[in-house]
Amino acid sequence: MNQRSYTTIENEWIRLADGTQLAARIWMPDGALSNPVPAVFEFLPYRKRDGTSMRDESTYPVFAAAGIAGVRVDIRGSGESDGVIDGEYTELELANACELIAWIAAQPWCNGAVGMMGISWGGFNSLQVAARRPPALKAVISIASTVDRYNDDIHYKNGCHLSAQLSWAATMLGYQSRSPDPAIVGDRWRSMWLERLEHEPFFMEEWLSHQRRDDFWKHGSICEDYSAVDIPVLVIAGWADGYRNTPLKAIEGLGSKAKALIGPWVHKYPHFAWPKPRADFLGEAIQWWNHWLRDEDNGADNMPQLRAYILDAVKPAARRDLDPGFWRASDVWAEPDMRRFHVSAAGQLIADRQNRSTESQEIFLRSPLDTGTAAGEYFTLKPDVEMAIDQRGDDAGSLVFETAPINEDQVYLGFPQLALTVRCESETANLCARLVDVHPDGTATRVAFGVLNLAHREGNSDPKPMARGERTDILLSLDACGYRFRSGHRIRLSLSTAYWPMILPPPTDPGVTIDAASLELRLPILADATPATVKEPDDPSPLPTYVEHAPAVTKRQVIKDLSANKTGYRIHEDTGLFEHPQTGLSTRQVREEIWSIMPGDPLSMTGSSTWTCEMKRPGWTVSSVSTASISCCESDWIIAAKVTAYQEGEQIFEKDYGQTRIRRDLM
Repeated sequence: MNQRSYTTIENEWIRLADGTQLAARIWMPDGALSNPVPAVFEFLPYRKRDGTSMRDESTYPVFAAAGIAGVRVDIRGSGESDGVIDGEYTELELANACELIAWIAAQPWCNGAVGMMGISWGGFNSLQVAARRPPALKAVISIASTVDRYNDDIHYKNGCHLSAQLSWAATMLGYQSRSPDPAIVGDRWRSMWLERLEHEPFFMEEWLSHQRRDDFWKHGSICEDYSAVDIPVLVIAGWADGYRNTPLKAIEGLGSKAKALIGPWVHKYPHFAWPKPRADFLGEAIQWWNHWLRDEDNGADNMPQLRAYILDAVKPAARRDLDPGFWRASDVWAEPDMRRFHVSAAGQLIADRQNRSTESQEIFLRSPLDTGTAAGEYFTLKPDVEMAIDQRGDDAGSLVFETAPINEDQVYLGFPQLALTVRCESETANLCARLVDVHPDGTATRVAFGVLNLAHREGNSDPKPMARGERTDILLSLDACGYRFRSGHRIRLSLSTAYWPMILPPPTDPGVTIDAASLELRLPILADATPATVKEPDDPSPLPTYVEHAPAVTKRQVIKDLSANKTGYRIHEDTGLFEHPQTGLSTRQVREEIWSIMPGDPLSMTGSSTWTCEMKRPGWTVSSVSTASISCCESDWIIAAKVTAYQEGEQIFEKDYGQTRIRRDLM
C-alpha cells in the first residue's frame, strides 16, 4: 500500500449551531482538497491534548497515511472545548455528534463518507449515534462498549450495585476538573476552567437515582431497538474486560449488519493491548473503512461474523503478558448447544443427568462479606492484579461443586447459565456464580462469573421482593467466555452471597438456602467453528514515547485488621509524570481508592476515591484534587464529593457537593 504524507492540525475550532466551540485534532492526508478522502470521527471527554494523545498518535497517523482523515473531537466541557459536560451519552452529546458528522462530511477535503469509532465512551456513543442514522455516517467500529447501559456498564449488573460506579464517578470528576491548555485557548483558560469547576455535575447523584432499568438507562441502549442501526458495525472486546459480552450480544441483535472480534485483552485497543496475542487493529480498521467509506472491494463484508480467541487452560498470575489459546471463526453465529451439569447425591458436579440427586439437598449459604477480593477490577486497564487472580481464597467463602478430573478436553464459547431453586428469609440477597478451571496443582482460574440481585430475578425494570422462606426458581446468566478446559482439570462452580468490593452488599445479610438437587449448570459448547488466523500487528510497540519525569506506580492491597474484624481493599494508581515532546505539556494523575467492610455487617461498607491531577509546563502549573465517597444505612445510600483546584500551588477554588442521601430501592 502506498503511504501518503499527511499534516497534523493540532487544533481546529468547530462551531456548533448553538455557538459552542468544540476543539478538534485532525490528521489530514496531503492532497485531500484536490482528491477528497473519507474521515473517521471520535468524540470523547478524555482530552485530545493529553488524555488520549498517546493512543491517538498510534492510530490516526496510520489512517492518514492510508488516505483516511482522522477527526478527534473533545466533548463540550472537556479538554479545550467550550462549556460544561452534562452527563454520559446525553441527548445534547448525541445531537452534537450528529452535527459534527454533518460538518465533517461537508468539508471540501471529505468525500462525504464518515465512519465513527472509539473504545469505551467512544465505543458507546458510536453505537448510539449510529441508531440516530445521521446521513453521512456509513460505518462504525465499537471497542469495549455496550448495547445495554444498565447491565453491561460500570453502574449495575442484574440489579447489583457495582463499586465501579463510585470509582467512575470519581474518575469523571477528576477528569472534568482539569484545566484547558493555555497554548490552545489563550488567556481565557482560567475563566473556562473556573466555569467547569463551578458547574460540573457529580455524575453519581444521577446514576444512583436510577437503580432500576428505567428510561434513563434505556436511552442509549441500542438493545431496545436493534433495527434502528442500519449501517455495518464491527464490535471488538477482550475476555479480560468487563465489556466482554457486547460482541456476542451485538451480532445476536444486529444480525448480518455486525461483525465481532473477541481477543484475550484488557480494556485497550487490540494493537497494543495485553495479554497478548494482539491483533492488527490498524490493518483491520483500514480495510473496514476502505470498504464502507470508499467502496473498495476488499472482502471486509465477507469476513466471518465472529472471530474469537479461545483461552486454553490459562493460569492466574500477578501479571499475564501472554494467554495461551487459539482463534476460531463462525461465518454465522448461532445459539450454541449446552452441556448440562447437575449435582450428584454425593455433592459432585456431573454431566450424567440420570445420576443426579433426586431428593432435595438444601444447603444454607452465607458468605463472609469480604468474599471477592480475588475478583480484580470490573474493567481492566493492565494485565496484572486488576485481572482476577487465583480463586482459592474466594472459594473458601463459597459453596463449591466440582467435577472429577475430566477425561477429555472440553471447549466452550458463549454465555453459561445457572438454573437453581433458592429460599431467602429477606426481600432480597445477592448471589454470585463463578465458573472456575481447577488445574491439576489446585490453581483456580476464573473463567466467567455472573451476579444477581434476587429481587431482579424476573427483570430489572420492575423488581419484586422475594417471598420470605418460599422456594423460588431463578436463572442466572454468566458473562460470556471462550475457554478450553483441559483433560485432567476439574470444572468448578462456586456460589457466594458476597462479591466485594466489586459488588456492594444489600442492606441485610440473610444468606440463601440453595437446593443442590435443583441445580443445573449449562455450558455453551463450541461447534460449527473453524480454525482462524488473526494477524498480529507489524509494530510490536506502536505507542509513541514521551519524556518521563517520574515513573508510574501501581499497588493493590487487601488488609485484614483482625482486632477490628475489618477488611480493607486499597488501590494506588500513579500514572507517573510524562511530558509530551512536541507540546511541552507534562501531566500526572494519581488515584487513591479505599474500601472497607466488616465481614459480618453489610452496613459497615465504606468507599472513597480521590484523584489528584497535575498539569505543568515551564512557568505554569495547575492541579486539582477530586474526592468521592459512599457509605450506607439500611434505608439509604450516602454519597459525598468535593473538588479543590490550585494554580502555582495556591488554592483558587473549592466546591463541596455536600452529603446526599438516596433511598435504596431493593438494593
